This record gives sequence, structure tokens and C-alpha cells, in this order.
Amino acid sequence: MADLLVKLYELPPERIVAGIDIRRALAPEKHAVVSWIDATFGARWASEADVSFSGHPIRCHIATAGGELWGFACWDATARGFFGPEGVAETSRRKGVGAALLLQCLHAMRAEGYAYAVIGGVGPKAFYEKIVPVMEIPGSSPGIYHGLLR
Repeated sequence: MADLLVKLYELPPERIVAGIDIRRALAPEKHAVVSWIDATFGARWASEADVSFSGHPIRCHIATAGGELWGFACWDATARGFFGPEGVAETSRRKGVGAALLLQCLHAMRAEGYAYAVIGGVGPKAFYEKIVPVMEIPGSSPGIYHGLLR
């Protein structure tokens, strides 16, 4: 899985999803968010999300509705300038939540002074291509995740 490069100075506008609150997570939500990620997506993504709560501002964004967590996206977790991980609950997919989370994070990265973002170890490349212009980084597989302990 190769890495993708995104120009942050040519982003489409952020998206709103009716009935869904897409926002930056708050420190008191850390335990609930990281626990949900661990249960839904596994320990590796939970570890990355945990790190995203250590910065200020927090670099984890969440999607909620009716007091329930629908999805999350992080940046600057594994490496500076990296977007991810991102995940949306299976029952909440194909509603625009993932796109809204992605765009909110990329805009936040731009506001922090980044000109580019790397989306590392991309699985669903087509998902990202539909939302933002991306370029595959040649020779980036396996990239930063090479030799990751399993």
C-alpha cells in the first residue's frame, strides 16, 4: 500500500453532513474515543489515536450523532504531516461522514501551516481520489510502516 500526497493549498471546502456533528475531539473524550477505536478497528489504530490526543490542539476529529460515535480521523499521529488513521462505523458508511472527517482534518493541517499532507499506507485509494486531488508517492510502499511489530 503506497502513500498519497495531498496539496493542502488547493482543497475543496469542508462538508457538512445533516444530523452529524463533525468536530475536533475534546480531552475529556479521549478514553471513550480511544476505547471505541480499539473495539471497532483494533489496537494499532487506537494507539495512533491516543498519540493524536497528546498535542495541543488535539489532532483527532470525531463524528457523532445522538450521543454515539460514528467515526474518527487523526493527523500527526504516526509522523508529522501524516493524515490517518480514519475510520467510520460500518453502519454509518456511505453517508458522507468519512469525506467530512477527511476534509476537516486536512483543513486543520493547512491552518497549522502544512502545505502538503501524506496519507500513509492507503488501502481504499479510490475513496481519497473522489474527495481530494492525490498523487501516489513513488517507492512509498511499505513506507514508514515497514517492519511494524504485529
